Amino acid sequence: MKKKLPKYLLGVVFIGLGAIICLPVLLLASGSLADSLEWRQRAGGYLQDTREYIAWRWIPVYPTLEHYKRLLFFSPAFFRLFWNSLGMTGSILLGQLAVAVPAAWAFAVYRFRGRNVLFSLYVILMLLPFQVTMLSKYLVLRDAGLINTWWAVVLPAIFSTFPVFLIYRSFAGIPAELLEAARVDGAGEWQSFIRVGLPAAQGGILAAMILSFLESWNMMEEPLTFMQDKSLWPLSLYLPEIAMDQAGYACGASVITLTVSLFVFAIFHDALEQGIITSGLKA
Repeated sequence: MKKKLPKYLLGVVFIGLGAIICLPVLLLASGSLADSLEWRQRAGGYLQDTREYIAWRWIPVYPTLEHYKRLLFFSPAFFRLFWNSLGMTGSILLGQLAVAVPAAWAFAVYRFRGRNVLFSLYVILMLLPFQVTMLSKYLVLRDAGLINTWWAVVLPAIFSTFPVFLIYRSFAGIPAELLEAARVDGAGEWQSFIRVGLPAAQGGILAAMILSFLESWNMMEEPLTFMQDKSLWPLSLYLPEIAMDQAGYACGASVITLTVSLFVFAIFHDALEQGIITSGLKA
């Protein structure tokens, strides 16, 4: 019994931390069901920036779907930005599949002059935050005439270094003998890539695409910096435009935005976990 006690305590700690992490999500869900009057009554001090105490109820007294009704039926701008997010995210993922997967294969399989230096440069670029490269990206995109277009956001993301790094670790775990046997059997480089490389690295590829989806769906700094036309913005920039006196409406929009990420994570969380573990073990 004494040996099992620490495990129980560890479980209690994890459950407590999980509950704390989930509190903001529960607050969003609760706030999205509270009408405007209840918001003013319960959180008037926060909305009006006064010293009044906030008396919040996790379950609204009179739940309503008015915020969702307004979003889904009377907010065309919300739908426009929603489809913008889908278009940008889909374009980024397709581009990364076309660029990152072959690049990772080349780094993992082929030996060429400057390979280590180039890959080290990839790792360094992966560690640099957006603020460091923002000016150089802006100048290049401006000279290319891509500012205030989707391409200003999509193209830099397509050539992101993180998917290459993650997929590379999956390709690097393929035994060299297996590739050599495929070549001996008459398989060309393209056939080796399709029939040996892709099946062996599918976990890492899927994990990279899931992480890229979550990052692309929630990106804010890039579209805010490179696109001035609000009709081109993704959904992630719709929320900051909502006034404070529309807190319930903002909560509803946040719930819908979050639902897409939760849906993707719920479907692919096993593949994401296994892909990351496999990539780590093969490093």
